Amino acid sequence: MKLLFLNLGGGEIFVVLMVVLLFFGSKRIPEFARNLGRGMRQFRNATNDIQQDITDSVQDVKKQIEKKD
Repeated sequence: MKLLFLNLGGGEIFVVLMVVLLFFGSKRIPEFARNLGRGMRQFRNATNDIQQDITDSVQDVKKQIEKKD
């Protein structure tokens, strides 16, 4: 399945950026980008925390199995 976003050329990207600039204004775009970056960082941190919890649980189970043997 092809994604439509992969077929964008330079002209299409320029038009999209101009529409975003007109819609949000030049003063709001840095704020929007900053908030987007913060959200992505929080998502990445939450994902890392979940992975660490799973890894810790697996280690605990392995220790319990080794104690029984």
